Amino acid sequence: MRKTATLGVALALSIAAAGCGSSSGSDKSTVTLWMYPVIGDQAKSQAFWQKVEKDFEAKNPAVDVVVDQQPWEGRQEKVTTALVSRKGFDLVVLGPDQIPQYAQQGTIEPVDDVVADAKGSYLPSSLTALTVDGKLYGVPIYQTITAPLYNKKLFADAGVEKVPETLDELKAAAPKLAANKVAILDYPGKPEVSLNQSFYPLLWANGGTVFAADGKSVAFNGPEGVASLQLLLDLKAAGGLPENAASKGNDIEGGPLAAGRTAMYHAATAGQAVQLGAAIGEENVGIGLPLEGAKRVAFGIPGGVVLAKHSENKDAAKKLATHLASPEVTGELAKESGFFPARTDVTVPDQSEQAKEFAKSLEYAFPGDTHPQARQVMSLIAPHIQAALLGQASAKEALDAAAEEADALLANGG
Repeated sequence: MRKTATLGVALALSIAAAGCGSSSGSDKSTVTLWMYPVIGDQAKSQAFWQKVEKDFEAKNPAVDVVVDQQPWEGRQEKVTTALVSRKGFDLVVLGPDQIPQYAQQGTIEPVDDVVADAKGSYLPSSLTALTVDGKLYGVPIYQTITAPLYNKKLFADAGVEKVPETLDELKAAAPKLAANKVAILDYPGKPEVSLNQSFYPLLWANGGTVFAADGKSVAFNGPEGVASLQLLLDLKAAGGLPENAASKGNDIEGGPLAAGRTAMYHAATAGQAVQLGAAIGEENVGIGLPLEGAKRVAFGIPGGVVLAKHSENKDAAKKLATHLASPEVTGELAKESGFFPARTDVTVPDQSEQAKEFAKSLEYAFPGDTHPQARQVMSLIAPHIQAALLGQASAKEALDAAAEEADALLANGG
């Protein structure tokens, strides 16, 4: 067994190795996995993945596993370079928004056979999210989820007995909290914040989509999108958004939600619930289901183990992917990471009550509109939403302007 590579030298070690899936100087075959800081504590992450290596190699003595712990920074560029140069890893963990472009390029391999025996045990949304043109390109090993997070005391102080569960109820309650100088929605309008945790959940709840069905144009400027942005503008007019909503991030610590100046955040993570509890007291923290418009939708993505097309030991790599997706490993990964299993037959050891509340939203998980140009389109939309929040454009004007730019991008092939 080779020791898990550490951050900072991981890329150099993996590429300097004798080649993906190559012999390690004996009869063993080497399988290299690029893993990211899913477990935030570096020491715990190191220990966890070293145990994964040891346990797998004990059952598969002909395979030498190398887990390269990579940083999030520069992830896309490094993965693309590795796939083009045909070296660096056999397996890599990617999200649904990254996979379509690599599937389109033909640099990754379908892995339907890896999950075939346990397909019914996976969350359907986790498999759908990692599927491109009917083929599964990622074996889910964890699932993220977002849900509304709120300050119970602020709603009670404003005389709102029932915390909003729908978009209409959110708008109706806004003036009551504003009377106490509290903004009901801690909306993060800073363009650097992913729209998956700001504007898109409202768009999806209203039945809208980012892209048209054929993927050749955008649809976010349709009636559903305009209604979603208009909701934000109406909330702003009613004192329901922070004064700096157009430029604020979604940090809890040091932000208005922790300070008691805003009442809820509609797309929070379980980790943010812990942060809010530390600031205002766990007894004051509430966790709800996704806000409902035409439907309930919660942003949540699976982390999928992806097989490089160039891997020289695909059978060994698939065995490792199967091991990583097993109930035993995914349960422990969920415990250490704070994320959730992508399977329904997994028990998470010592799962907190807050995490159990977040888990209720897993049935509404949606990975976003997967498209090879999804990230580029998002970066075009965000500044126009910011302009609307600053009063520089109406909801329709802002989204139409963003759509014009996005359609031009798609027409030019990204």
